[in-house]
Amino acid sequence: MVSLLTMPMSGGIKTWPQAQIDLGFRPIKRQPKVIKCTVQIDVTELTKKRQLFTPRTTATPPQHNPLRLNIFQKAAAIAIDAAERALISHEQDSPLPKTADPRVQIAGNYSPVPESSVRRNLTVEGTIPDCIDGVYIRNGANPMFEPTAGHHLFDGDGMVHAVKITNGSASYACRFTKTERLVQEKRLGRPVFPKAIGELHGHSGIARLMLFYARGLCGLINNQNGVGVANAGLVYFNNRLLAMSEDDLPYQLKITQTGDLQTVGRYDFDGQLKSAMIAHPKLDPVTKELHALSYDVVKKPYLKYFRFSPDGVKSPELEIPLETPTMIHDFAITENFVVIPDQQVVFKLGEMISGKSPVVFDGEKVSRLGIMPKDATEASQIIWVNSPETFCFHLWNAWESPETEEIVVIGSCMSPADSIFNERDESLRSVLSEIRINLRTRKTTRRSLLVNEDVNLEIGMVNRNRLGRKTRFAFLAIADPWPKVSGFAKVDLCTGEMKKYIYGGEKYGGEPFFLPGNSGNGEENEDDGYIFCHVHDEETKTSELQIINAVNLKLEATIKLPSRVPYGFHGTFVDSNELVDQL
Repeated sequence: MVSLLTMPMSGGIKTWPQAQIDLGFRPIKRQPKVIKCTVQIDVTELTKKRQLFTPRTTATPPQHNPLRLNIFQKAAAIAIDAAERALISHEQDSPLPKTADPRVQIAGNYSPVPESSVRRNLTVEGTIPDCIDGVYIRNGANPMFEPTAGHHLFDGDGMVHAVKITNGSASYACRFTKTERLVQEKRLGRPVFPKAIGELHGHSGIARLMLFYARGLCGLINNQNGVGVANAGLVYFNNRLLAMSEDDLPYQLKITQTGDLQTVGRYDFDGQLKSAMIAHPKLDPVTKELHALSYDVVKKPYLKYFRFSPDGVKSPELEIPLETPTMIHDFAITENFVVIPDQQVVFKLGEMISGKSPVVFDGEKVSRLGIMPKDATEASQIIWVNSPETFCFHLWNAWESPETEEIVVIGSCMSPADSIFNERDESLRSVLSEIRINLRTRKTTRRSLLVNEDVNLEIGMVNRNRLGRKTRFAFLAIADPWPKVSGFAKVDLCTGEMKKYIYGGEKYGGEPFFLPGNSGNGEENEDDGYIFCHVHDEETKTSELQIINAVNLKLEATIKLPSRVPYGFHGTFVDSNELVDQL
């Protein structure tokens, strides 16, 4: 949804960063009721949770920060505020779908937490392996302000949680990534940037876009320096830690010597990157190149590919022709190729005019996969192969099989494909699958990898030292009951055998992050390493970080965290040796 908020507007008036005005947001006043869905919570519980959000400031600005608006801006602000109040009042009469209802999307341990400075000398049960020395960091969505209308989990402001481990002891901190939108909203004391998934539906979504652009044109906000939340992916590349979401450029973070986190700023690779970058760039473990995609939902080219050399030099962009702007959250690489999914979840902005969501499932479109040489210079070098009814939100790995002339792709195939974004009657299924693409016959085959098992496997990884090469094991979250994660699975991709690690009781987690051990670089010792899992006990309301031996799935250590850690998205590990060279 990035380009909906970043379309170029002409005639802009100078932005006044000191301005603090009444932007018209008011609390939601819908009738209390229990939402019956996978995540259930009484709406009255939301009221109890309001102290979790940063309080919204009153309409009167503090005396030390007076308004600096000209007469035109003051008049425009009054008119825009009035229009927004009317819009919010009108929306109160319309029920929200579960995929946009904050009482569902940020209920329970999905609700936000405040920042935490470094807490040292945490209680450790068991023994942290000596080879673990560095910082495990995990990203997630954590809205700073209470939603005033629709809200999807993916809309929340980015917050990074950091656990620093040194000589068997641990510390913890969590910080917001100070994105452009968060900084402006914090200064104004209320949310002013539209939420791409939760709010941009139907006519009210169009109205919110108009109000957003009007504020920008009048200089009441600056909408020209990005609108992203940086809440999804993390990658450590070229001595920089980058936080990403596909609606903006990455944001560079710094890990301090004490284990705290600081936002350096929006990072454009020294002026080389002019467009958004998806949240799952691929770091080739051999060449150390970073491969990335960028998609646009408004104008062609809808998709572009580029890569960065190990020292951060960007390649020329390759435009990839697509007929329709398409949701592409992830992709894959092999030793020599890039695997590009062109699937059935697409953006149709015209649907907003008829009162619907612009993110839709296109049943008439045939999903396909593109195989492109990493050094391709023209789109004609891409081999497109149809893969009907295939939608993988995440691809775990891919590799070349020269003996069969195939590219093997491992991913979790979701159905219904758009159920993350739109309310559906069918239960969501996420099936770990192997897709084989024959480069000679231009045909694909797809099969479930699990033997006599029917379980949703989503969010996880393979050994990152084997990315793009044949791997035997994948470590994936067991999303049961969806969307909660009751444990993780170690899957043998050759035999289909699955071994489960269950947290037990009322404990749930998220992404199992695999950290390779000292011998976990080769094919024979691929599973030598440790799994990191943030786990929350919904009965005791406490959180912990579990470290599990990936070979035998035995718990090695449990780090008791000083405060609640919400369920989140993706993480990475930065070794202490890498921190020394951090920029």
